[in-house]
Amino acid sequence: MEEQFFFDREKFFKELNPEQQTAVNCLEGPLLVMAGAGSGKTRVLTYRIANLIAQGISPWNILAITFTNKAANEMKTRAENLIGAPAKKVVLSTFHSFCARLLRREIKVTEKFNSNFAIYDAGDSKALVTTCVNDLKLDEKVFDTVQGRISKLKNNLITVEQFKEYALGEGNFYEASTAQIYELYQKKLQQNNALDFDDLLFKTVQLFQNYPEILEKYQERFKYILIDEYQDTNVAQYVIAKQLAEKYKNICVVGDADQSIYGWRGADMRNILNFEEDYPEAQIVILEENYRSTKTILEAANSVIQNNSDRKPKNLRTKNESGDKLKFFACRTDRIEAAAVTREIQKLTTQENFSYNDIAVLYRTNAQSRLFEEQLMHMEIPYIIIGGLKFYDRKEIKDILAYLHLINNPHDDLHLLRIINTPRRGLGTINVNRLVEAAAAQGISIMELITDKRALAGFPFHPRFRAGLQDFAAMIMSFIESAKTLSVTELLEVVIEDSGYMQMLQEAIDDGKEENISRQENLGAFLNVAEEFLEENPEGTLEDFLNHVALITDLDTVEDNESRVRLMTIHAAKGLEFPVVFVVGMEEGLFPHYAALEDKSELEEERRACYVAITRAMKKVYITAAYKRMFFGRYRDQKISRFIEEIPKNCIESVGSKYQTPQQIVAPPPQQITYRAPTAYRSAQMKQAENNNAAPVSFEVGDIVNHKMWGVGTVMAVDSKTITILFNNLEIGTKKLLKKVAPINKV
Repeated sequence: MEEQFFFDREKFFKELNPEQQTAVNCLEGPLLVMAGAGSGKTRVLTYRIANLIAQGISPWNILAITFTNKAANEMKTRAENLIGAPAKKVVLSTFHSFCARLLRREIKVTEKFNSNFAIYDAGDSKALVTTCVNDLKLDEKVFDTVQGRISKLKNNLITVEQFKEYALGEGNFYEASTAQIYELYQKKLQQNNALDFDDLLFKTVQLFQNYPEILEKYQERFKYILIDEYQDTNVAQYVIAKQLAEKYKNICVVGDADQSIYGWRGADMRNILNFEEDYPEAQIVILEENYRSTKTILEAANSVIQNNSDRKPKNLRTKNESGDKLKFFACRTDRIEAAAVTREIQKLTTQENFSYNDIAVLYRTNAQSRLFEEQLMHMEIPYIIIGGLKFYDRKEIKDILAYLHLINNPHDDLHLLRIINTPRRGLGTINVNRLVEAAAAQGISIMELITDKRALAGFPFHPRFRAGLQDFAAMIMSFIESAKTLSVTELLEVVIEDSGYMQMLQEAIDDGKEENISRQENLGAFLNVAEEFLEENPEGTLEDFLNHVALITDLDTVEDNESRVRLMTIHAAKGLEFPVVFVVGMEEGLFPHYAALEDKSELEEERRACYVAITRAMKKVYITAAYKRMFFGRYRDQKISRFIEEIPKNCIESVGSKYQTPQQIVAPPPQQITYRAPTAYRSAQMKQAENNNAAPVSFEVGDIVNHKMWGVGTVMAVDSKTITILFNNLEIGTKKLLKKVAPINKV
């Protein structure tokens, strides 16, 4: 019996604008919602789910797909707030989570994998590909990018057989070798009863193609399909959506071609641009009212994106205030750029009542973060890097996860080899390699070999090595038994202690390696992860927990309750919003990236990234560039990005006396780079301060000062005894000086 709920339809629709109402009311047939940045697409999706249920559609028949677990959970919470318990029966998921659950139920029909298959993350996949390269006696350096190549092949649904045929036709050593690696990689995955992330999609497509009865079962189950961020779907995701929707065609896709910025990882913008070709009867709704940004920010963003030709016309509008102009800093060097951004952040938080949490610094490449980190640390401004070394990529977490994977799937040789000698058990590399060869010769997994005394006896291993193997096997088997009765948290505690891992870290700490304290703390945090998982999933099994961890995406870990400035790439910022945004490094060759300068489609994707960056901001946008930037130890002259020139003059203003407007930008004359203030620029106060008998001058952060030897600089920090100055002279950099004796004066 369906659960009852109260639904105030009149109140419900008052909360939507006319275009949103149209999208929410269109329940049957294909629907394309082109939703501009900040136009309330999540509201449309959740209200549409509520309206479907209100109109008598069973929540059991609704599938909603988005791109992060965080977004899926947000939609689920909103839907439950609207209609209560019935929303819990809707499947709200990412593509990968949906496919993983489906394959757990159905993959056994292929007779190639068991339902307890492991899911390999990018690190696991890379390790396995490297093993394949070495097994084939190929050069790791030559094939260092082959993992990405295999990923693209899978996302484009190209099988090993198809690629082998192509490589044979090419007659090319590299392609032929790649085909060999791809084939061996898939073979090893099957031997380990493992799927990588791309397989989750690819195997689902193949399952639907090869077993029509399974496809029909899910077509009947999910008669109403909603897909968020449709512009970011790759070929495999597109095909899965099309397969599921083929029977009833009740598919609603929401997205924005202007925000398609993931082409480099397989996203195909044509999926959204060609939706009307796939579904000629589709209705189209365009959401152009923005609820996030000021009028000025939107005018700037609209003006930039209109320079792209491969798009559907759309012009964002808002009822918000006009707001401030975008502020542009053209700095002499990248180091000065970082200092200028840091000064402005300090001003925003001390004079304009913004918190650190309100501010994001967005850059095109991760390598740009270093200078900003240095300046923020120097000014004691708290920050967090989004997209740095992730929690689940830390060695200690991956080690303990390897134990859990092996407990769940004893045939998983990759994870077994990771921890067979961690902590050290005297099982040397040479003997372990012989063990791998022995298992391969028998055609069985390593765990099968070392738990079979008769099989193990057939190989001339040293008695000590054989005893060590048997001890390791006994430990893993005891963990497997414990997993039958213990909760995930309890099992995790047993593994951390009984494996000797915690003792290994403690011994390292006792030996003076204090960095292992944080590794112990990370394991404590991992126990918290397990406990929180059980709170949300009281019946959750070890397999469920491993699924949960494996399917966490980059953006699922962005949440941070501490007040800290966010540093992240523009690509990591998609889907987020901040009151204040700094878009830094706006130079030709950096943003737009040099790799896109000769390709129209790639240049348009860079422009879309610029559009995404600007529209992350609610109130203020700062844009910065440097005339000289250091690459590989040498300074290089830079030209200001063409994207800045595409912003209307009435929307942007230069900041600071040493800066030029975008329309006036040219390469700086040499004297600007090694600028030292001439005597004529000195104020009377400066000349007086040079006299030893002059009264002491007080300094504040942001003051421009002159040093007798090092020239002009900016005060970055002041305390009772010292003053820290960032000098304009590139060779001098930042110096901390004693105030009493430093030969400096205010400009």
